[in-house]
Parts: sequence; structure tokens; C-alpha cells
Amino acid sequence: MKLLSPAPLVPNAFHKTALSVNVNKVALLRNTRHLDIPSVRRAAELCLEAGAQGITVHPRPDERHIRPDDVFELAALMKDWPDREFNIEGNPFQNLMGFVHDLAARGLPLHQCTFVPDSEDQFTSDHGWNFPEDAERLRPLIQQVHDRRVRVSLFMDPVPEAMAAAKAVGADRVEFYTETYARAWAGPDKAEVLARFTRAGQAAAAAGLGINAGHDLNRDNLTEFVREVPGVLEVSIGHALIADALELGYAATVRSYLSCIDRAFAPA
Repeated sequence: MKLLSPAPLVPNAFHKTALSVNVNKVALLRNTRHLDIPSVRRAAELCLEAGAQGITVHPRPDERHIRPDDVFELAALMKDWPDREFNIEGNPFQNLMGFVHDLAARGLPLHQCTFVPDSEDQFTSDHGWNFPEDAERLRPLIQQVHDRRVRVSLFMDPVPEAMAAAKAVGADRVEFYTETYARAWAGPDKAEVLARFTRAGQAAAAAGLGINAGHDLNRDNLTEFVREVPGVLEVSIGHALIADALELGYAATVRSYLSCIDRAFAPA
């Protein structure tokens, strides 16, 4: 019997945004030597102890940072944190679906699967899925993830008219690609760019999608984004957070990012 897909969380003004820490850059540093230092598992554990609501990994086919063993070790760690979420990102037409199947076969937790349209040699994620072009090939893969009772989020540009299409192929959430906002944050185009994300957030909510966000969010720009874009359920932050942790430590850094989110929900 086919399992029902998980019910999407509908955004609302009272749901405080969760922080998921992407630990890819810890693995990138670790991979420069053969000493298993720094420990990716320990980094995740310290972030969870400091209050992070989730851990994110993006294992690429070339294994330049997160490796398969990291995915399974972190998933095993998450069994000790049943109130937190494990999110794995990647291209479902490359190696992502293998991890989804293997985690299920091992009885390890996976709460969210974020589909990202990266090429195999891509430096970093830089665009979202296109609709209607990508719709039919995504649909069966989304169903495969749903069959394992795992939520699906699609990495998307802030295009309001694409939100209903993302919902139609079965997505539970969209993750807004926020680099354009980060680049514009200190410049004259910030208000216009932020308004684009706000409109996309409204369209996603109207379609019944949950909203995630990630890419180049940091302690300077996070509060304003969460305050202005309605119903952001989760932000996934890696590069800036791990860079801050080199100076402040994991615990202080996570608490600082959580404070940025708290300020977004504080009364005006």
C-alpha cells in the first residue's frame, strides 16, 4: 500500500523560524588532511547543544566536502535528538536518491530532502528549478521520497508564478535561493529585491507550501529577511555560520543566529 505524502506545514505569522546548520564547510576543512580533524559529527553535536533545530548536509558526487560516511554518521547522531531535523540536499538525478534509499534501509532518520538542480562540477548552488520544464521529471522522484515519509523541499528562485507549479508536482516546501538578496543587502536595490522574495513568499503560502530559505544569509541580513518574508519556517545556513564559528566558537555563533531570528519576531 502506498504511503500518504506528509502533510505540508502551512506558513503562519506565529511560527518562529528554525535554524538548520549546514556543516559542509567543516567537512571541507577536514578533507584537507587525513586526521579527521575537525570532526563533522562533533560540530553538529555542538550546534544542536547550542539550540540549532536541525542539521543540513549537501553531499556532492565529487565528495569534496560531505562524504557518504558523514551522512550516515550524522543521521545516527540525529537519533539522539528526536526533536531536531536532518535535512539532506542535492540533485535527485545524481547521488541524492541513493542516500534517501540507504538511510531508509538502515533505519536512520531523514526528515527533509531538498532537491537542488546543481551540475556535478558546480562550484556552489546558484539557481532554482524551472517550471514547467522540470515538472514531469521531478514528480516521480518526489513521490519516491514521500513513500518514505520524508518531506520534500524544492530549491527555487523567488518567482511567484512558479509556486503553484511547485505545489502541483508534490513539493511540501520551497527553499528560496537567497544569494540575490545577500548581494543586494547593502546596496540601493535591496528594497526591490526583498519585495520580490516577499511576493514569492505570499504566492507560496497561497499555494499551501511551507517556506525555507538559504544561501549567503548571515548575521547582518538574516533578521530583515525573516521579518519581511512571510512565513519562513526554516533557514539553512552554512558558509557564514561556520566562518563566524572560527572566531566565536560553535555555541556562541549558533546562539547569535538564533538571536537574529528572535529579533525578527520581536514587537516593532
